[in-house]
Amino acid sequence: MDTPLSTIAVVGLGTMGTGIAEVLARAGREVIGIDISEAAARQAVATLEASTARAVQKGRITEGERHDVLARFRTFSDLQAAADAQLVIEVVPESYEIKQQLFRELDAITSPIAILATGTNALSVTRLAAESQHPERVIGLHFFNPAPAMKLVEVVSSVLTAPPAVEAVTALARELGKEPVAVGDRPGFVADGLLFGYLNQAAAMYEASYASREDIDAAMKLGCGLPMGPLALLDLIGVDTARTVLEAMYSESQDRLHAPAPILKQLSEAGLTGRKSGRGFYTYAAPGSQTVVPDAKTPQESTGATAGRTVRSVGVAGSGTMASGIAEVFAKAGYDVVLAARSQEKADTAKGRIAKSLERSVTKGRLTAEARDETLARITAAGSLDSFDDVDLAVEAVAEDLAVKQQLFATLDKVCKPGAVLATTTSSLPVVACARATSRPQDVIGMHFFNPAPAMKLVEVVRTVLTDDDVHATVREVCGKIRKHPVDCGDRAGFIVNALLFPYLNNAIKMVGEHYASLDDIDAAMKLGGGYPMGPFELLDVVGLDVSLAIEKVLHSEFRDPGLAPAPLLEHLVAAGCLGRKTGRGFREYARR
Repeated sequence: MDTPLSTIAVVGLGTMGTGIAEVLARAGREVIGIDISEAAARQAVATLEASTARAVQKGRITEGERHDVLARFRTFSDLQAAADAQLVIEVVPESYEIKQQLFRELDAITSPIAILATGTNALSVTRLAAESQHPERVIGLHFFNPAPAMKLVEVVSSVLTAPPAVEAVTALARELGKEPVAVGDRPGFVADGLLFGYLNQAAAMYEASYASREDIDAAMKLGCGLPMGPLALLDLIGVDTARTVLEAMYSESQDRLHAPAPILKQLSEAGLTGRKSGRGFYTYAAPGSQTVVPDAKTPQESTGATAGRTVRSVGVAGSGTMASGIAEVFAKAGYDVVLAARSQEKADTAKGRIAKSLERSVTKGRLTAEARDETLARITAAGSLDSFDDVDLAVEAVAEDLAVKQQLFATLDKVCKPGAVLATTTSSLPVVACARATSRPQDVIGMHFFNPAPAMKLVEVVRTVLTDDDVHATVREVCGKIRKHPVDCGDRAGFIVNALLFPYLNNAIKMVGEHYASLDDIDAAMKLGGGYPMGPFELLDVVGLDVSLAIEKVLHSEFRDPGLAPAPLLEHLVAAGCLGRKTGRGFREYARR
């Protein structure tokens, strides 16, 4: 295993195998591509020719370097071609039988000191290693798709893997320009272990008709900054592949969150496996196409839609960051805004925060000085909710405490004129409980903005069973006027975003609590392998561990699923007063301001 990994065989020349071969050839390795399908081998060569031609056109490599890369990639249909390889990476279908048979054949062909790496993301590396005559040389080497672009490589050790093998492939990954993360052998490893649970919950949410596929995907892209929505991502990965990964995860964890949603089985068995078949959660222009085309489930523009109520003035209740941000959004859009707090001093402070925010926009060239002045002039700071007597829409953004919100809605009920729409920005509490605190529950709706409100485009529009159609229409119309993207959801804990986000965060905490992986490795895995703008522990510390725990408890209480129970480590940190950045310590420590 001290031999330099200069000649590497890649077995299986599908999309992933071809991508890995390209990475290796570009890094100066001699690459032996092996596939029983000659058509697959020809396609792999064509793909490499095309990608290197684009690299020449963009000035990233010279024509001579392109020639050398192509010369280093040779394809074969016989496994015997791997005889001289120092490392063999298999990327064949996710089946124990297929992979185990391959390892038995490689034992008879390769040198006893050659490293055998599996590219599995779902199967047990230990179980595969046990089939080899030299289990100490078997390791997991999990690249992410597309391999040339994605930086993450999970290096998976079993209890049988020899340390020199780990060191050799880790060094190789770094030489390839990748970021290797060391993980233990369990289905899904780190990135997929967290990702597929989240994807599964999204599929179940869609199956339950809680929200449309378009709204679920838009919510996670706009609310969390993700590059793709979960259902579109399932179509890209392959619905059948996702089901296989989840089956492997569930067989080990017995966590209901990993039990594949029935819709995954239904789609898989119908051959609707996503982009590769031309249809999955969405319908595509052709098999393999990424172009989504309309189908029977595509939302239609309704010609006879209910008209909304007229909104000229808006009241915003609260004095915190969210309240001032929401007031700024409405004022920028041309609405007259009353910003009411518990005292005139607090209201003035909140308006001052808006003035600073607008000034920053002027400094950055995003806003003119004239628009800044006009926006501020539309905002009236008030020390009492009595000033809401003539607003058409009242939006509360006070503490996330049901008793506090119910008391506020009881006051709004007395103060606001008949026909005014009353909205709560709660992220986790039942909207209907706020509605029932009034004598007009039909006028109450959820309008969940995301922080920071001026920057974040998403608003979750939450109807209760009592909300009138024209109230719902009003809020959707207003969202359009303030340039926000509304998504519809029902009145249940977490709505769309938090119901999918926080179980993912909770599972990341459990990984650390079980000593499976470090904070840094998990954060790196999700940023590099999943395209997340922040790792889960970075995000938890920003959100606040106390806030996160409260949301986890609400989700657990609502859905009664043992897998949603807050991770013990999260409860311990909150009990210790380690709440994240705001206290200077959470999962990490921060410099005091």
